[in-house]
Formats: sequence, C-alpha cells, structure tokens
Amino acid sequence: MAMNQVEPTSEVEALVAAACLLHGLSDPNRLALLQHLALGEHRVIDLTDHLGLAQSTVSKHLALLRDCGLVVSRPSGRASMFSLAHPEATADILRAAERLLEATGEAVVLSANFGPTTLHADEEW
Repeated sequence: MAMNQVEPTSEVEALVAAACLLHGLSDPNRLALLQHLALGEHRVIDLTDHLGLAQSTVSKHLALLRDCGLVVSRPSGRASMFSLAHPEATADILRAAERLLEATGEAVVLSANFGPTTLHADEEW
C-alpha cells in the first residue's frame, strides 16, 4: 500500500456497533418488552401474559436483547427474572425515538422501505 493511501477504517465502519444496537431495537415486540421491563423485573411468563406472545417468541427476543447488552437476567427458583441492564440510558433512547417520530410525523410509517408492511415478527435477525 502506498504511503498516501488511507487505511480501510472509515466513518461507516466506526458506526457498526451503533447500527447493531439500533437493529436490536428494530422490532415492535422488543420495544414493547423494553417498555414493560422499564416498570421493573419480570419473569418470561409475566411478559408472555402481558404482551400476548408465545413463550418461545418472548424468550427469543429476550435473548437478542441480552446479547445486545440491553437486558440482564438472574435466577429466581426455576425461573429467571429479567430487567433492563441500563434503565436510564434505555429510557433516554426511547424518549429520543418518540421525539424524532413527533418531528417526522408519519413519514417512516408511510415509507415503502421502512413502513409496517416491511416488518416481520418471525424474521430472524
């Protein structure tokens, strides 16, 4: 490589972690889980009852949120108790999303690329 060429590290590459985090927030069910966990610790059964989702679906979403560092769990008898790993930061990002949605109106919902018809609850991320 010539001395005057720039290494492949780019602004885009520097944002990979942020993109992964936002991707973890890209499912309405995961957002609902985060909102409910903002109220305090819950077992999977509590979350399935509250959201009306299958246990396997809730568990899959919780695993992804745990992998993203957004939720933590602790054993409680035969169950696990789930809670937000960073409650204040999570609340901040959800409030920021609400403010941005207020500013953009329905643009994102009406978008052919990002609207509700492009969301698939059973899609593997």
